[in-house]
Amino acid sequence: MTTALFIHGTGVREPGFSDLYGRFTAGLREFAPDVRTASCYWGGELGARLGAGGLSVPYTGGHSRGGLGEAAGAVQTVGTAGAAGAADGTELWADLYRDPLTELAAAGDGDSGSGSRPGGGAELPLGAPLPAERPRALLAALDGHVGDIARGAGLPVPYLAAAVTELAASPLLGGAGAAVPDDEELARLLARALVAAALAALLDADAPVVPDGAARDAAVAALAARMGARPEGSERGLGAALARPVLRIASHQAVRRRRALTEAAHPAAADVMLYLAHGEPLRRCLREAVGELEPPVVVIGHSLGGIIALDSLIASPSPRVALLVTVGSQAPFLYESGALPGLVHPEPLPEHLPDWLNVYDRRDLLGYVGAPLFPGRVTDVEVDNRQPFPAAHSAYWTNPAVYRAIAARLP
Repeated sequence: MTTALFIHGTGVREPGFSDLYGRFTAGLREFAPDVRTASCYWGGELGARLGAGGLSVPYTGGHSRGGLGEAAGAVQTVGTAGAAGAADGTELWADLYRDPLTELAAAGDGDSGSGSRPGGGAELPLGAPLPAERPRALLAALDGHVGDIARGAGLPVPYLAAAVTELAASPLLGGAGAAVPDDEELARLLARALVAAALAALLDADAPVVPDGAARDAAVAALAARMGARPEGSERGLGAALARPVLRIASHQAVRRRRALTEAAHPAAADVMLYLAHGEPLRRCLREAVGELEPPVVVIGHSLGGIIALDSLIASPSPRVALLVTVGSQAPFLYESGALPGLVHPEPLPEHLPDWLNVYDRRDLLGYVGAPLFPGRVTDVEVDNRQPFPAAHSAYWTNPAVYRAIAARLP
């Protein structure tokens, strides 16, 4: 019976690892029910730590995102998003992750929503609800259902619950309620803001697992349906307001993570550099884990885990390992740039290296391809996590296509 040995990537610690490994095990067994799973958890004992408590990191004076209350605050530029997104709206979701209230602000033309008048300055009809009351009434329909919707989408319940509470208090509801008369359209707009806020919080927490686009869309549909919208077409209209000139906030999130990789201002980057400088303990950890398993073994490494796996198998032949799988990994890039410890370009892969499957998402800026560098030795499989970067890098493990690709090649 095949054993799939999972080795995680950068920045993963408990309790996040247990959640990640549980998600991996459940996902793989959907397509390979007989496979055994095991793990190589190195983050707890061998992961990087800031010995002086982070004294080397410059104080930034704030966080990358201040939650829903930051909407349309920190303005950087004025632009349009109509041509920026892919057909499935992935790039428009990137805008919502940066500021979950972008769409709401655009719908109300940035009006803070005093609640006294509808859009255009017209008087409210006698007995009509105040503009902010309509969206708050829709949000009230979620009471008692947030937990089930969050769990169904793989979102932490507290994150989605906090998003509902914050959105209900937003001053932008008045402008949106006045500008969007159709309750179904308004429900979908609110649902997208809630899911974007919950996912943004998940990303800020550097969670090792992020729902892929399908799970995200299912959460939007479930929230919208609970607020009275028909389930079909819950993604209709995403970006309709964003297609107009709107205020766009700075992408603090992407800047923080890209800067982390080059300046060691983030624990994940510290893991990478610790490995490149002193990687033998991590390679030994993997070799010992493989040695405890009955063959055939499939080693599946995410991100830095893929680097560790490739490096280990290059340096130490292991007849127990029948397949190497790297997912969202920088191993090919490190090899080409001369930074892979065990093999320097243009040296070929050793003959003893097992078959190599490399899974990547082109939106994942940390995922690279190997087949052009090693023709005939690497099989690259592209998947679409339907998430912008950096969410794309953590969304592999909720994407069935990843497990399908792995299961098809299991010995």
